Amino acid sequence: MDAREHRGQLLAAKGWAKIDGGTWRVRSQYNPAKKYRVNPHADSCTCPDHEETNLRCKHVWAVIHTMTAETNDGVLTRTEAVTYTQEWSSYNRAQVEEKDTFMQLLSDLCACIEEPPQAKGRPRLSLADMTFATTFKVFSRFSARRFASDLREAHRRGLISRVPHYNSVCNYMANPTLTPILTDLITESSLPLRGLESDFAIDASGFTTSRFMKWLNEKHGIAQSGNYREWLKAHVVVGTRTNVVAAIEVTDWKEGDTTHFASLMRAATKEFDVAEISADRAYLTKSNLALADELGVTPFIPFKSNSRAVPRHENTPWARMYHRFMADPDAFLSRYHKRSNVESTFSMIKAKFGDGLMSKSLPAQTNEVLCKVLCHNIVVVGQAAVEFGIAPGFCPERQVAAPRNPCLTGLLGQRRIH
Repeated sequence: MDAREHRGQLLAAKGWAKIDGGTWRVRSQYNPAKKYRVNPHADSCTCPDHEETNLRCKHVWAVIHTMTAETNDGVLTRTEAVTYTQEWSSYNRAQVEEKDTFMQLLSDLCACIEEPPQAKGRPRLSLADMTFATTFKVFSRFSARRFASDLREAHRRGLISRVPHYNSVCNYMANPTLTPILTDLITESSLPLRGLESDFAIDASGFTTSRFMKWLNEKHGIAQSGNYREWLKAHVVVGTRTNVVAAIEVTDWKEGDTTHFASLMRAATKEFDVAEISADRAYLTKSNLALADELGVTPFIPFKSNSRAVPRHENTPWARMYHRFMADPDAFLSRYHKRSNVESTFSMIKAKFGDGLMSKSLPAQTNEVLCKVLCHNIVVVGQAAVEFGIAPGFCPERQVAAPRNPCLTGLLGQRRIH
C-alpha cells in the first residue's frame, strides 16, 4: 500500500466519499468547503495531484475503498478526525508577549556575533546591530522607512547600540557576508530545544521573488502565454515535535532536493541526537540511506511503485528499510507521516512572515529567506518557554532564572559566531 492509497483509505473511513449521480464527490482533506469530482471507472479526479501526475490519487482510492466495502456488504469503520489539544492560556500569553520576547531573544542571539577587526577608515556599523536590524525588519514585514520607528524603540531599550539609517539596513540585507552568519544563527537558535527533539523531517519549499519567468518554457520547452514568478528554495531539517529548523540551505528553484540530504543531515546530527528522519520519495536513493545508516539514524522514506524487490539475505541499508516497509506498511507509513510536520513548519513561516520576497538582488533574497526562518525559530523558542516553563536565552549573563527542565538549557553564550 503506497502513501496515496493509505490516505485514501483514511478518507473512506471518515465517510468523505459520497456518490453524486454517475460520479462521486470527495471532500478535500484540508479544505472542508472544497470537493473533488471523481470517476473511479476512468481513474480520474479533478484534484491538482491527479492533474499533475496522472496517477491514482487519494480521492480515487477513497472512492475505491468505499465501493469495495459497500459491494461486499462490509462494515466500513468510521474514524474521527485527529485533533490536537491546545493549551490556550499558554498560547495566548505567548502571542501577547511575542514581540517583546522576540526582540530580547534576537538581541541575545546577535550578542554572540564576533565583530570583525577594523584597522582604518570610517567606523563601521556594528555587525551584531545590523544582523538584529535586518532580521527584525523581516519580522515586522514593514518597509525599511516605516520600520525605522521599531529600531528607535529597540535602541531605547538598549537592544542595539545605535539606530542605523534605513538605507544601511537595505544595504546589509544585500551583503553576502551576512549569509553564513544568518545560517549559523538559525542552528544556534534551535539548540535550546535539542532536549525535546529526536525525530526529524526533511523537505524543501519555495519563496517567490519579484522577477517573472515562463515556467512551462523553462521546464518543458512549451510555449504558453502567462508569466510565473521565480522563487528560491529553502531546504530544511525540522524537528517534528516543536517545528524548529535545525539546518537549512537556500538555493535557486532548479536545485533538486535529494542532493542536499547529506549536507543537511550532517549539520543536524552535529548538534542534535537524531533518531529518525522522515522524507518523501524524492530522497529515496541508496546513498542517502547509506548515509543515514552511517550516522545512526533510522530513515522512513516510502518506496516507489517501480522499486524492485530485495532478496531477504541482503543486509544493506536499502534492503533493511525495504523489508521493514513490506513487513508492515501501515506501521511504516504512520512513522513516515511525521513528515507532515515539515509542511506545517513551512506553513507557519509563510503565514506569519510571508511567502514572497521583497528584496531584488539574489544575495538579499537569500538573506531574506534566512531571516524568515530565523524569526520562526526564535518565535518557536519563545512559545516553548511559556509551554514548558523555561527561562530562554542565548547568553548566560542575561538569564533571569534557572529553567525548570534541565534538558532544555542549550544556552549559547559560550560560543562566538564568526
